[in-house]
Amino acid sequence: MQSNFTTLDWMIFFSYFFILILTTVILSQTKVKNSRDYFTGGNAMPMFAVAISVLATSQSAATFLGGPEYAYKKDLTFLGFYFSAFLAVYFVAKVLVPKFYAIKAITVYAYLEHRYGKTSKRYAGIMFLVGRLFASGARLYIGALAISMILFSDILPSHMAISIAILMVGALGYTYFGGVKSVIFSDIIQAVTYVGAGVAVVVYLYYSLNTDFTTIMTTLSDNNKLKLVDFSFSGGFTFWTLITGWFLLNVAAYGLDQDMTQRVLTCKNKEEGSRSLIYSIIFTIPVAFLFLVIGLLLYLFYQHPELSSVPSACVDQNIDGQSVKIFMLYILNEMPEGLRGLVTVGAIAAALSSTNSVLSAMSSVAIEDIYRPWISNNRKTEKHYLKASRFMVIIFAVLLSFMAMLSFYWQQYSELPLLNFALGVMAFAYASLLGVYGAAIFTNRGNETTVLFALIGGFLTVLFLQPYIIGNIIEIKVDFAVMMIVGTLVSFSIMMLGKKETKNEQ
Repeated sequence: MQSNFTTLDWMIFFSYFFILILTTVILSQTKVKNSRDYFTGGNAMPMFAVAISVLATSQSAATFLGGPEYAYKKDLTFLGFYFSAFLAVYFVAKVLVPKFYAIKAITVYAYLEHRYGKTSKRYAGIMFLVGRLFASGARLYIGALAISMILFSDILPSHMAISIAILMVGALGYTYFGGVKSVIFSDIIQAVTYVGAGVAVVVYLYYSLNTDFTTIMTTLSDNNKLKLVDFSFSGGFTFWTLITGWFLLNVAAYGLDQDMTQRVLTCKNKEEGSRSLIYSIIFTIPVAFLFLVIGLLLYLFYQHPELSSVPSACVDQNIDGQSVKIFMLYILNEMPEGLRGLVTVGAIAAALSSTNSVLSAMSSVAIEDIYRPWISNNRKTEKHYLKASRFMVIIFAVLLSFMAMLSFYWQQYSELPLLNFALGVMAFAYASLLGVYGAAIFTNRGNETTVLFALIGGFLTVLFLQPYIIGNIIEIKVDFAVMMIVGTLVSFSIMMLGKKETKNEQ
């Protein structure tokens, strides 16, 4: 199949990459003296810049396509996830962030060294790296899938490899030279790009419907598409799961995941770090709503032909045997020239904003939590650690690219729900980390040995509760929120078995 791109689309596409190259050159001029500057920006980053960067990191190509898909098939209850996140962020800002600043942490896992010793920090760092490699590799794959479909109208392996390379080279350019400072400023560019693309799509979709605002709202209401809160016990994004399992997930995502929290540790002090987190979620809620609105308008466009003159029978969400998100279907078949190019760069921006941040986060954990303590007796200079930091950025870029291609083949030839599994891998680590940090912060129990067993125990618990394991033993489906709760409790209980620990208590 040939690409649907016109000359105008290609002009927009290459203009975006010209801006990427230009800003990469400018941001690469940043003077970085040591690995701490490379990973924390010298603790001199503006609060609002950090807030927008956290927003951009929390979004991805999966959100770009998944938000509209959820609203198209269901309703607005997914928005509750971000209100749950707001409660979690408030907790992280008030409880965790001050503790991280008190010990001048470069990574969030330094707190475990502070409480239990160096080995504990290394255990947590390794779990983060393994989980993030799988999860971010799958996110990179989703972004490349979208770009391949838009640029080449197919998902052939060669075109997927090109799409992955496009994303990784763009992310690597920012991260390698300027470190987290470049990542934060580039995230602002990416956030403006994909939010702008989303706004343009909403405006075009709205005016492509042959009706008025009142009719749109009435039709959506009659089809039960405007529901915001679900008080049932059906699982998913109900009120009960949002205040339990999803709340725990968000505490871990915003407070215990170096990919997200690294930016918060670049602020001048704990007050600005805390405020940057709270502002980030305030900014994120309307962005999430924007992409849910796209899904609602797509529902009207495809399922109500009396409003759009498009027969619903044309909705075949498959290309080359692959299921296609409804937003992608619209981009491929209905979007006019110019707007198609803008939405393409929006998808790239969403993927880049999550990819460049993870390169910096993984490198920081590998160097500061694992490599530096390992060779600390060799008296290496800061220049050595800075070179090692940049080298690890390249290593993780290669590993993530391979993981993205592996995800492509794995989904093609395996019956396992790869994307659901891979994107949920961090949840396995999250449950373990929540139990460990819960014990470290709120009790005086635990030690280096129990940290290791708690991390393993929480991970294995969540793994056991997966449908492809427990479902083959007994016919039961365990909701994700239950997995988070049980995994956290198991991890916390193992920590409680450890002897009383008083080292560096605060």
